[in-house]
Amino acid sequence: MSEFLFSYGLFIAKVVTSLVALLFAVAIIAGARKKDEGPSLKITNLNDRYSELKTTVLHALMDKKQFKQYSKAQAKAEKKDKRSSDSAEEKARLFVLEFEGDIRASEVETLREEITAVLSIAEPRDEVLLRLDNSGGMVHEHGLAASQLQRIKDAELNFTVSVDKVAASGGYMMACIADRIVSAPFAILGSIGVLAQLPNFNRLLDKAGIDFEQHTAGEYKRTVTMFGKNGEKEREKLQTELQETHVLFRDFVKEHRPVLDIDKVSTGEHWYGKQALELNLVDELITSDDYLVNALKQFNIFEVKMELRKGIPEKLMGGLFSSINQARARIADVQNISKYH
Repeated sequence: MSEFLFSYGLFIAKVVTSLVALLFAVAIIAGARKKDEGPSLKITNLNDRYSELKTTVLHALMDKKQFKQYSKAQAKAEKKDKRSSDSAEEKARLFVLEFEGDIRASEVETLREEITAVLSIAEPRDEVLLRLDNSGGMVHEHGLAASQLQRIKDAELNFTVSVDKVAASGGYMMACIADRIVSAPFAILGSIGVLAQLPNFNRLLDKAGIDFEQHTAGEYKRTVTMFGKNGEKEREKLQTELQETHVLFRDFVKEHRPVLDIDKVSTGEHWYGKQALELNLVDELITSDDYLVNALKQFNIFEVKMELRKGIPEKLMGGLFSSINQARARIADVQNISKYH
């Protein structure tokens, strides 16, 4: 049984190797023939989307006669709304952006394009809603993301940030730019602090008889290191830098959200939505979904999203990596089975 499973696993490995070679060749050919199409801006009318959802549900719940009557009444109402909108002032617009953070705030590249697009057409009475999900990361990367959001404020648009899951550390640095912050009851907010951590392999290298050399010009070009021996002087310098960054972070949050007791909330702790409301970290407990549904009558709502179009090589390589992962999982299963048979 074990010999069969080993042969089966070897067969899968050969198939995967052949598939890799084939797809790699096709990707090279396709890449030579077709250039990357680049990013595209996608605008979705959320008023229409919510209306379609409602119609779909009613169609399933009503009998044919009831749905026909509803459709007629709906068409009549839409016609009336169109006539009134032609004679009255057009509703203000609510532009919806999304930002899902990672340690490098990598979505800032698409965020800056989306904000540029919105600012090119937005009027003072319009509003921007950012649905933010970000647990923080590198200081300079999230500082840039916050600076992009500052562009919305500088344009004097109403700006709201909605947090359904988390806006902590660098995520809260972004959130505090807004005129209003709303959150779900169990969203995580705060973590106004600074962290630095790294392993040190110096003793392991010494044990293996490996020397590590690092040459610098400037007393503090490097402080603590992963491979060299760290002393108190280096640790003290790093701690000083962390404290200085924390002061900058505190001052930034206080400047943009003066209602906060900054000494109370800048301890590095995080809080859930209800606690955050009591500490003035947020202004209202409401999910982004409810916020948008409540805004339907007041605004024409548009979701703005910059999509990175993938060329044929990228699509093929994505499929390739997926196939490799599936094959690796299958081989691991075979190996596990062989252990017990």
